[in-house]
Amino acid sequence: MFKAKATFFCVGENVAKHPHLYKRIIDEGHSLGNHTQHHCNGWLTTTENYLQQVNECGKLVDSKIFRPPYGKITPLQAFSIKKNYQIVMWDVLSRDYDTQLLPEQCIDIVKKHASPGSIIVMHDSIKAMPRLQQLLPAILEFYTKQSIAFKTLPVH
Repeated sequence: MFKAKATFFCVGENVAKHPHLYKRIIDEGHSLGNHTQHHCNGWLTTTENYLQQVNECGKLVDSKIFRPPYGKITPLQAFSIKKNYQIVMWDVLSRDYDTQLLPEQCIDIVKKHASPGSIIVMHDSIKAMPRLQQLLPAILEFYTKQSIAFKTLPVH
């Protein structure tokens, strides 16, 4: 319907648990990024463990881009990861993970802050689903009417 494409930053353990969803993402023409093996917070994880988590995920997710969970990464972790990955952050956080927000509030956040070229973060998790189910179609419709396309990030 919208012909939108996205980049999915995948948590390795979820890829292992749901290989059919991983395959579907690829089959539908979306792109992939590394998001660590267990969605760990770089500020609360030793550099050695963090890099191990990135490497474990890299065995399952074929990509050269990386997004740190929570956006939290230390300078040493970033320095080491940049040897093999491009680190990709975002400029619009939908806050769909926030159980205190209504879907309409998440929609308003994106509409207020996104512009052409924005990287918008949404989550495909059970926690975010009550907001995402309304957020995603509303945002796709809103920006499609403005002739703004949704594209993947380059991964290699």
